[in-house]
Amino acid sequence: MRSPAARLIAGLAALLLLSACDRGAETSTETASAAPDRGDDGAIVASTAEDHLPDWLSPTDGTDPARWLAGREAGHPLPADAAAVRDLRESLDRARSAFVEDKRMIANRTVQLGQMLSEIGKTESYRGLIDGLGAIAALRGRHKSLYGEMCQHYYNTRAQGADHATALARLEARERPEIASPEIAAPELPRQPGGQP
Repeated sequence: MRSPAARLIAGLAALLLLSACDRGAETSTETASAAPDRGDDGAIVASTAEDHLPDWLSPTDGTDPARWLAGREAGHPLPADAAAVRDLRESLDRARSAFVEDKRMIANRTVQLGQMLSEIGKTESYRGLIDGLGAIAALRGRHKSLYGEMCQHYYNTRAQGADHATALARLEARERPEIASPEIAAPELPRQPGGQP
């Protein structure tokens, strides 16, 4: 019979394993083979291994999200200074200021959205998705949007047959209802002689 301490340790271990399942935790060999890179704060962190791209970036993964995303799109790891990596880094930086999620989660959701679009024959570039959705979220100003929610609305619109530009226009109309149907806007009140309505 196990002691209470042994049961507690076993229970905690099981909880850790279960919580890692939906986060795409990487294996210790992936961590060990990761090359150093610079994080947002300039500290050296783990980066995408030269010969392997994980399926998802876990919360503890120090991989540069732009490098991982560019590598996933290219089908193989890219150097940190590749043009595609720099472009996606800029896109993620802009998106980060408009969305609640961090760059890692934006990158994960972008890959997920890309896979879903591919399954219905409507592929889009990762940068096009991030920049398009980020521009719409920027309309909210200091009120940040949820990237995952916006991705789901975008996907639903695309699955209904809309092209990329139409899906973005519909999302923008959702964020700014006044552009959806300007004819429904409240009529202007007549002005009184003193300039007051």
